[in-house]
Amino acid sequence: MFLPVEQQLEILLGGVETTVTVEELRRKLENSRAQKKPLRAKLGCDPTAPDLHLGHSVVLQKLRQFQDLGHTAVLIIGDYTALIGDPTGQNKTRPILSEADIERNAKTYFEQAGKVLDVSPQKLEIRRNSEWLAPMTFADVTRLMAKMTVARMLERDTFEKRYKGGDPISIHEFLYPLMQGQDSVAIRADVELGGTDQLFNNLVGRELQKDAGQESQVVMVMPILEGLDGVEKMSKSKGNYIGLNESPTDMFGKAMSISDELMWKWFALLIGKSAAEITALKKGHPMEAKKALASELVERFHSRAAAEDARRDFETKFSKREVPEDLPEVSIGSGTQLLVDVMLKINAAPSKTEARRLIQQGAVELDGKRVEDINFKLEISNTAVLKVGKKKFYRLIV
Repeated sequence: MFLPVEQQLEILLGGVETTVTVEELRRKLENSRAQKKPLRAKLGCDPTAPDLHLGHSVVLQKLRQFQDLGHTAVLIIGDYTALIGDPTGQNKTRPILSEADIERNAKTYFEQAGKVLDVSPQKLEIRRNSEWLAPMTFADVTRLMAKMTVARMLERDTFEKRYKGGDPISIHEFLYPLMQGQDSVAIRADVELGGTDQLFNNLVGRELQKDAGQESQVVMVMPILEGLDGVEKMSKSKGNYIGLNESPTDMFGKAMSISDELMWKWFALLIGKSAAEITALKKGHPMEAKKALASELVERFHSRAAAEDARRDFETKFSKREVPEDLPEVSIGSGTQLLVDVMLKINAAPSKTEARRLIQQGAVELDGKRVEDINFKLEISNTAVLKVGKKKFYRLIV
């Protein structure tokens, strides 16, 4: 039923940033194989936004590996933890979402997670943490809070930075790691997966399980995927994401907008390319490698036919219009801006007067369409190609 333990370990540890601990995981796998009983691998997702994105897929793919090896994936929809909002990486208290917003978002998660996970009932268990958190009394919550000290909570880097910086921390935020840890107790998790920013929360789960007389879960955290800007963690709130439900054309186009440096990390984290495979790719033209990356992403979340169509559309839109493949990328910031201001900012024109003159002469195109209004306002969600004159091209990114 199960592969030999060392083979399972080789697969499961691939790409993982930190495992607490490898020996515990080995022992759990040995017991699982001997007893012919699958492990329960847990992942929690708070429905704070309607879309899952590629950043989520890094951990979802690791959860899929557990499924493929014969283990059970437990996907927890954090409809109750979402009421607080994960304070991870936040420099201020999150606004509390309404139950209606949470419910609306939660309904989309199963379909999107199914783009990565095996959704057959024997492989996937989907739970909402309101099942066990909602019935808790005030006395239950007090007992849960008694299991953690303020000093221990302040060891978390997010809280430590905010405390030292004089930024307010609401008491209810301290509850979040405890609630997430209680999820592990409730479903008797053998393994919990997350990003590196979830390590503190995951370790709290180990402590609460031990206190409850359970065997502590193994914690496995994956590297954080930077978003389209190559700097910040991929996040819907930062606008630097590719959603799993985005159209093939948008997914392909956004993937083509990332930097070459970020591309190699995406190949490793999203596609699972080895160091040797990435070295081989680097010997070719980076534009062709990026097209291969974009194609693989579209094929994974849509289909091969959709990937071929998206690539063909991209090449028709850009390459066949004689747009250079290595055109310079320039960041213009978010929000609505006058095109003449943007042209001045990126040195596409020496002055606003010259920018207006170029527009009036029909020498300016945006994504292949001529701009004729000198008061044209530009607002792009991710990327656009600006042509000025016959030979100047710029890829505008937010």
